[in-house]
Amino acid sequence: MFPPEQVRTFLAVAQSSSFTRAAAALGLGQPTVSQHIRKLEQAVGRPLLVRDTRSVTLTVDGEAMVGFARSILAAHSQAADYFTGAGVRGRLRFGVTDDLALSQVPRILRDFRHLNPGVTLDLTVAQQGAQLQRRVESGHVDVAFLQTAAGEGRGRQVRRDRLVWAAAEGTGLRWDQGRRVPLIVYQAPSPSRALAVQALEQAGVKHRVVCTARGFNAVLAATRAGLGVAIFARSLLPADLVELPEGAGLPKLGEVDLVLLTNPRAPNELAEALTTAILAHAHLSVPSTAPVTGRRPRQARASGERLSRGRGEAGNA
Repeated sequence: MFPPEQVRTFLAVAQSSSFTRAAAALGLGQPTVSQHIRKLEQAVGRPLLVRDTRSVTLTVDGEAMVGFARSILAAHSQAADYFTGAGVRGRLRFGVTDDLALSQVPRILRDFRHLNPGVTLDLTVAQQGAQLQRRVESGHVDVAFLQTAAGEGRGRQVRRDRLVWAAAEGTGLRWDQGRRVPLIVYQAPSPSRALAVQALEQAGVKHRVVCTARGFNAVLAATRAGLGVAIFARSLLPADLVELPEGAGLPKLGEVDLVLLTNPRAPNELAEALTTAILAHAHLSVPSTAPVTGRRPRQARASGERLSRGRGEAGNA
């Protein structure tokens, strides 16, 4: 219904706002450009461009057609690649920890599959990075995306992130006057759990584990319920939780690296294509499970201050 050569010509005119410039860019004569536009408008049944001797502008339908044109040309290119054998093809086994799986990873994978229709992607979501490391080492996963200790040098760094303490707003948490910090942690062995306990002990801050969670969703549920405080990579902190400032009396937690591990026996071209796609989105941020407000999580206001005016206290020993 919409031949690609006509769609391509329309998009060139729309982008350059000129029949002359579009003709030059496409290597066509101006009469051919005019013919393509006329035939496309006939097929659509509506005018797409308003043109006079000085300017070319899009109609409302023309603006809509720009989006359709890009999709049509992308689909045509993908089909051509598929049937001519061009483009990467094969099976790739990708693993990701559940916290990162709730960030922008789904959109990255959707775009990757859209651009690489010849790739079959097998996804593994694990609760802990150590599980994925073992699966990469054993050859059961080709590429894994996870957190490691900052500077560990393992894998290919996507970005470095700061660990923060966080809690739900309105829970009335306090740990002044000798009360213990209520902790929400992962099951052992857990690097973040060990780091939190070590940091608190070195700072002489008393604590108590009030929730032991198996996965990221469980940590989110317990934190949102106001049971205590948890540790998050700052870029993965949901907008409905508050980051506790240094003045809250809790020690600094340091940083982590978000890295990609690749199995040496993985199909190199496929692994590199996925790695490139993830590195292109190195700004990974707020998990999709959280309400995105367009602003950074708010911080608690003062040391020992309640996170809201609620009267209850959680996790006090």
